[in-house]
Amino acid sequence: MIELFNINNYVVDTSSLNNLLHGEIVCEFEETFASYVGAKYSCFANSASSLLFLSLLGKDATIRIPSTIPPVVPNVIVNTNNKIQFYDDTEWVGHQYHLHDNIYDSAQEVTRDQYKKLNDHKALVVFSFYPTKPVGGCDGGMIVSNDKEAIDWYRMMVLNGMNYSNNNWERKQIAAGYKMHGNSIQAYVANENLKKLNYKNERLDEVRDLYNKRLGYENTSRHLYRIRVKDNAVFIQMMKKEGIVCGIHYEHCHEKPFYGEHLDLAASKQESKQTVSIPYHEKLTKHEIHKVINNVNKFKNN
Repeated sequence: MIELFNINNYVVDTSSLNNLLHGEIVCEFEETFASYVGAKYSCFANSASSLLFLSLLGKDATIRIPSTIPPVVPNVIVNTNNKIQFYDDTEWVGHQYHLHDNIYDSAQEVTRDQYKKLNDHKALVVFSFYPTKPVGGCDGGMIVSNDKEAIDWYRMMVLNGMNYSNNNWERKQIAAGYKMHGNSIQAYVANENLKKLNYKNERLDEVRDLYNKRLGYENTSRHLYRIRVKDNAVFIQMMKKEGIVCGIHYEHCHEKPFYGEHLDLAASKQESKQTVSIPYHEKLTKHEIHKVINNVNKFKNN
């Protein structure tokens, strides 16, 4: 079976981690990741969703987001007592997008000096280490910034409202925070995958260029390779019978009643029926790539 994503497997020797929750590997990963994206400070958490939640707490605002988006984002907006305003944008998928104020959601993109290129020292960028993301892990998230005061606040909030100290007994609770800190195993796996990111991106560029040439697209994402077909549900079943796993990224959210908005966003609604992600990862062989291409061309209009 040709898989949609590649997920690296690791054997973790927990005896090598000096602390399963807040080991040295967490600090190492925070520093290495911040350096990679060109930021000064970072905070590791149990998920990107937790960091988005903290980012939108107390905003009392209307947050504008694309309707074609993972449900975690509108869920966070609703659960932080903000309001949603959906808009039609299907092209952001696979990249970073502006969420609100100085907050960016980059769950689907990790590139060298990405933060530095924003040229905004107050910007806050959230990354995800969900297993299928560019830097996969066993979940986890990172928020980076050049604003030390802001990152110190996130560190405190993810650690039950306590100020940080290497020794648990020296920490003092200074706010009503949350249990959202990332652990050493999450950091270890994501850190190992970060080491492989440059090679992974080189291979993904090769695969993407071949797909673009043979399928007639100009896609630029290193996370997803999306195409449009006549009926994505039918297409996925046909590809599966040929031993090829495909997926849908993403269904539109604007018609779901619990989000409180009922707009006529035609592009997003159409995308839900037509968008398909095809296998796109660094372990694809030439034979597998050509098999995917041949079957896409065979089934895309069915």
